[in-house]
Amino acid sequence: MFKPIFLSVFFIVSIIGLPSNSVFAQQINPDKKLISFVNPFIGTGGHGHTYPGATMPFGMMQLSPDTRLDGWDGCSGYHYSDEYIYGFSHTHLSGTGVSDYGDILLMPTNKVDFNNGSDASAHRESLKQAGSAPTQSGYRSHFSHENEKATAGYYQVHLDDTNIDVQLTVSERSGIHRYTFPKGSKQIIILDLEHRDEVLSAEIGAISKTEISGHRHSKAWAEKQMLFYNIQFSRPYKKVEYSTNSEAKQYKAAFEFDASEGNVIELKVGISAVDEAGAKMNLETEIGNKSFEQIKTAAEDAWEKQLNKINVSTTLNKQEDIDRKTIFYTALYHTMIAPNLYQDVDGRYRGMDLEIHQTDDFQYYTVFSLWDTYRATHPLYTIIEQDRTNEFIKSLLAKYDEGGILPIWPLAGNYTGCMIGYHAVPVIADAYLKGIRGYDVDKAYEAMKHSAVQDQLGLKSYKEYGFIPVEDESESVSKTLEYAYDDWTIAEMAKEMGNDEDYNIYTERAQNYKNVYDPETKFMRGRFRNTWFAPFDPYEVNFNYTEANSWQYSFYVPQDLSGLINLMGGKGEFEEHLDKLFTAETETSGSHQVDITGLIGQYAHGNEPSHHMAYLYNFVNKPSKTQERVHEILVGQYQNAPDGISGNEDCGQMSAWYIFSAMGFYPVTPASNEYIIGTPLFESSVINLDDDKTFEIIAKNLSDKNIYIASASLNGNPLNRSFIYHNEVMDGGKLVFTMTHKPSTWATKDNEIPITEITDNLIVPSPFIAKGEVSFKIKTEVSLAVPVGK
Repeated sequence: MFKPIFLSVFFIVSIIGLPSNSVFAQQINPDKKLISFVNPFIGTGGHGHTYPGATMPFGMMQLSPDTRLDGWDGCSGYHYSDEYIYGFSHTHLSGTGVSDYGDILLMPTNKVDFNNGSDASAHRESLKQAGSAPTQSGYRSHFSHENEKATAGYYQVHLDDTNIDVQLTVSERSGIHRYTFPKGSKQIIILDLEHRDEVLSAEIGAISKTEISGHRHSKAWAEKQMLFYNIQFSRPYKKVEYSTNSEAKQYKAAFEFDASEGNVIELKVGISAVDEAGAKMNLETEIGNKSFEQIKTAAEDAWEKQLNKINVSTTLNKQEDIDRKTIFYTALYHTMIAPNLYQDVDGRYRGMDLEIHQTDDFQYYTVFSLWDTYRATHPLYTIIEQDRTNEFIKSLLAKYDEGGILPIWPLAGNYTGCMIGYHAVPVIADAYLKGIRGYDVDKAYEAMKHSAVQDQLGLKSYKEYGFIPVEDESESVSKTLEYAYDDWTIAEMAKEMGNDEDYNIYTERAQNYKNVYDPETKFMRGRFRNTWFAPFDPYEVNFNYTEANSWQYSFYVPQDLSGLINLMGGKGEFEEHLDKLFTAETETSGSHQVDITGLIGQYAHGNEPSHHMAYLYNFVNKPSKTQERVHEILVGQYQNAPDGISGNEDCGQMSAWYIFSAMGFYPVTPASNEYIIGTPLFESSVINLDDDKTFEIIAKNLSDKNIYIASASLNGNPLNRSFIYHNEVMDGGKLVFTMTHKPSTWATKDNEIPITEITDNLIVPSPFIAKGEVSFKIKTEVSLAVPVGK
């Protein structure tokens, strides 16, 4: 996701540098621990924007190598194509399209050099011109993937230029570095607080020869990110040198250690958004005197527990099965990296007002990529993370109290304003309607409506006209469509709460999608001066859409698919339009949009607006076509390789799509309490629910040819509908599919298909000028029209 403004037993992956499908070349015993199937390098290449370093489930610290200082493909700080490591910093973003974090960089080396080496190419060229032998410039070091390992909670690499071995592991708010220097080498550790983002304020304070403390406040995507640190060395340094910038501020330091005292140095690092005392308290509470191995084992155990929330089984008799299981558990791992804990062990945290707050009854989180994650990631949490879902919502409501509005994309105590819609609203509504209510429901409902009655971001026009005119606001079509869906979730929550007045208001607003539907082209189109924005090309990427074109937004009416089908002329024409989507030319026109990736026709799996589309065939009695397209995406858009994700991972959304779809169903319309059935990828998937319940999905006769559902049963009874309800999952039980090699008649009758529709408070769409000139001198004939269905 990129804001278009311009946005214990464990297994180690030890042969990542080999061709992608050789990562797990050996047959894996199905009894091995699930962390053995996590490959943190998936998504670190291409445009996945993930990082391979050590982190805990939903943890505050992400201790990972930095190989890139800037650029779109450097958003996580690491890219698999790079050859140099600048150091190891303690905060990273997973799969975002905007860069931030990379705080408190540490790097072991054997000489004092405060240059990070980013100008090394120019340095080597100047030496070459002078006839001198090139030398390594700066503290960065070359590395190779053959000498790099990563698992859940652990990272290891060999630095080629200095022959130093690095190992990293973490607890929730703290981490440990272990550096093994070669014999006879100088032992120097660089601390760089200038690394990456603009520094607003920084300090390096020496408490003793074994402890330093300070802060780094920086500006990037987050306008003011405040971070404090405490670092404790395993043995005292013998001297320290500081580098000062032009303003004589000490932002870098080089600590030298006595090589005669041993080859290994360990650093324990705690971080806090509150203060230095909080960083030290986090470190001493979580790590204290525990060894590297103890912390590593605890991290692996935590991840094993998390991954056991879902168990998938394959025959494991060929490499393809191993890869698919690896992709699945890496995807599950990626959904459990963010949101991130943002609270000290004593309950203090820094809120959206950048003031210190205290809470003892829940944990406070940041990094909510809501435009992405409301679609499938948060619905996944309502199944496997119900307690955390309550805490996520409490965190969002705390942000509402602190900053005055529910956030769109909160990051480290900052409102970034990134992306569109008010998608904290469907996250809350979906949870509430599923019975997850461990928060102040009245405040939640108040906050949801508060988001919907603002005047900024096109909402003033949206409320007045029922759509956003092109001349009033950029991305007007996408905003109109997404506001309409968000409003529907408010209406559904109002209905459940017995608030008829709000239900009527927001049900009407939920139909505003009709006002940007052009019946002539059958596409969602910008409204310009009460006519249509022209010239029109559905392939064109322009300012009317968010990271997309009209192809990729014209099916975005998850709240009223029956209404959209009716507008498009009925089921037959809707199916034909879907077929054209998947078979259209893959080229786009207009602006270049880096997020439009993973194209199948004009379906763009690498970006979120397309994620529900393959499941829409179920709504027109053609589930076999959904099964074909879902299987095609599962096997074609995800690989056990660094570039194995077809677009930005986006804090779990790309992965959540895979998890749901591989099990056999997907939440097309969060807050409907329905999951639309696709086609399973595994012979068995077991969701381990609370209260010792399980929901098991079995696929009989499954193969890459047998992708079609011949029949299904739920808890021993025939299931003829192509959807299941949330309560059927949460009650536990068994869903059994019998697979076949050709399309069947299963779930093809009108009473067997999902229906998502608005039937109350139907609106008459806003009329548009169908004939006549907007500007004229003497006279013109004007005809008005509104979209009408079949």
